[in-house]
Amino acid sequence: MSVYVSAEAPIEVPQIHLTEYVLQRADDLADKTAFIEGSSGRTLTYGKLAAAIRSLAGGLAARGVGPGTTWALMAPNLPEYAIVFHGLALCGATVTTLNPTYGATELAHQLKDAGATALITIDMFLPVAKEAMAKAGIDEVFLIGDGDAPSITTLFGAPMVNAPVLDYADHVVALPYSSGTTGFPKGVMLTHRNLVANLVQSHAHLSLQEDDTIFAVLPFFHIYGMTVLMNLGLSSGVTIVCVPRFDLPQMLELVQTHRITRLYLVPPIVLALAKHPIIDNYDLSSVTEIFSGAAPLSGDLAEAAGKRLGCAIGQGYGMTELSPVSHAIKCGDYRNGSVGTLLPNTEARLIDPETGKDVASGESGELWIRGPQVMKGYFGNEGATSSTVDDDGWLHTGDVATVDADGHFAIVDRLKELIKYKGFQVPPAELEALLINHPGVADVAVIGVPDDEAGELPKAFIVRAAGSTITADAVKEAVASQLASYKQIRIVEFIDAIPKSASGKILRRELRQPAS
Repeated sequence: MSVYVSAEAPIEVPQIHLTEYVLQRADDLADKTAFIEGSSGRTLTYGKLAAAIRSLAGGLAARGVGPGTTWALMAPNLPEYAIVFHGLALCGATVTTLNPTYGATELAHQLKDAGATALITIDMFLPVAKEAMAKAGIDEVFLIGDGDAPSITTLFGAPMVNAPVLDYADHVVALPYSSGTTGFPKGVMLTHRNLVANLVQSHAHLSLQEDDTIFAVLPFFHIYGMTVLMNLGLSSGVTIVCVPRFDLPQMLELVQTHRITRLYLVPPIVLALAKHPIIDNYDLSSVTEIFSGAAPLSGDLAEAAGKRLGCAIGQGYGMTELSPVSHAIKCGDYRNGSVGTLLPNTEARLIDPETGKDVASGESGELWIRGPQVMKGYFGNEGATSSTVDDDGWLHTGDVATVDADGHFAIVDRLKELIKYKGFQVPPAELEALLINHPGVADVAVIGVPDDEAGELPKAFIVRAAGSTITADAVKEAVASQLASYKQIRIVEFIDAIPKSASGKILRRELRQPAS
C-alpha cells in the first residue's frame, strides 16, 4: 500500500462545539467589523454578531429546538446568514443549507429528505419556499428581514450561556447536499469534529490573518463558502465583505473601496480577472492572493490572473464530503497545475480503478482521502455511504490525480467524466484547459456524445469572446496541433453561456440534454 502523508506536523483537533470555535475571538474583537454587506455598506461587528447568535440560540432552545431537530436555511450571502447558521448550531440543532436557485420540487426533496421542520429564508424567496414547504409538509417559516412571514427577531430570547452537551465526533451540525452534478443530491452529514478539524487544518495552509479583508461571493450554503469564507474567516478574525451574487464591476469596486486582500474564487471568476479589459480601470493593489477552488483551474489561467494583479495565486482541492478541504497550495508555494499539498492530519492514496491497487510512482489514479474531515456519511443512505467511504475510512473521491516528488497533487479529471473514444480515455479538463487560453474563446466545456463507431465523440461547447468570430474549424485546429489524435474535438457548438453550479462546476448533464 502506497500512502501519501502530509508533510505538515500533525495537529491536535480540539474537542469543541463548532460555534464556540468560530467565535473564539469574538470577545477580544468585539468592536471590529466582522461583516460588510457589499451592496449597502451595512456592517456588523464581532461583538454584535456573537450577541445575536447567543440570543437566537437561547430563543430557539426555549421553543424546544435542539439536538434531534433539523431546520433549513435558504438565503443569499448576508451577515444574518452567520447569525442563523450558528444560532441553530449553538442550540444543538442541525442546519440543512438550501440552494436558492433550486425550484420548488428540488427544495421539497431536500426538506423532506433532511427531515426539516422549519425554514428560514428571505422575502424574495418566500413564494418558492412556500410551494416547496407545502410539498414537504412543513408549516413554519421565518424571514431574515421584513416580509410576509414572521421575522427571525421573533425567535430571539435570553442569551444562551452554555451550549448543550454533545458528542462532537458524532453529532451532525451541518447537512449540506451534494451538488447533484451526477445523480440525485444526497445529504452529507458533517459533525462538529469534521468542521472544526477542517478549520484547524485549513489555518495551517491558508494562513488568514486578523488584518485580512476577504471577499465572499461564493455562497455560504455551499461547503466552500460555509467553511473557508464564513467559518474560517470568522475564526481568523478577518473582515468579510459579502455579496449575494457575482457582478464583476461590483467586485472590483468593493476591492478598491475596502482594500480587500484575499479573493477566494472559482475558475470562471479567475478567468474574468485574467482576460476582461475592465480590470485595468480599478486599483486592485491591495490583493495579496487569489485562491481558486471547487473546480480545476488551468495553470496558464492561474498564472495570467496572478501576473495581471501582481499577487500570489493558489488553488485547493476538496469536496462537500471532505468538509471540504484536503489539499491546498500554501501562499508562496505555487506551481503550475497543482491543487497543492495535503493538509495536516490528511492521508491520500492513488488507486487504479480497474485493479483496485495502488498505482506506480508517477502514474495517475483515483484519489482516496482519509482524515478527520471525512464526513460521517450520507444521511439515510447507507448504500451510498459504503460505496464512497470504505471500512478503513478511505473516501473514494472519483477524481483522477497525480502526485509529484514534492507532494504536490494535480487533478487530471473525474472518472465519470472521462470520454471513451475508440477505447482511449479522453479527459475533458485537458481539452478545456487548452481551449480556454485561445483569444477567441471566453468559456468552454467538453463532453462525450454517443457514437456507434467510436463509442463517444468529444464535443466542445464554446462561448465566443467579445468581438470574436472564431469558427468550428478554428476550434478543432487549436486542438489538432497540440494533442494526440484520439483527443481531437470532433463536434463544436457555440452557445451563450456554459451552465454551472453555484460552486462553479460545469453542469455537464445539462449539456448532454437534447435541445428542446
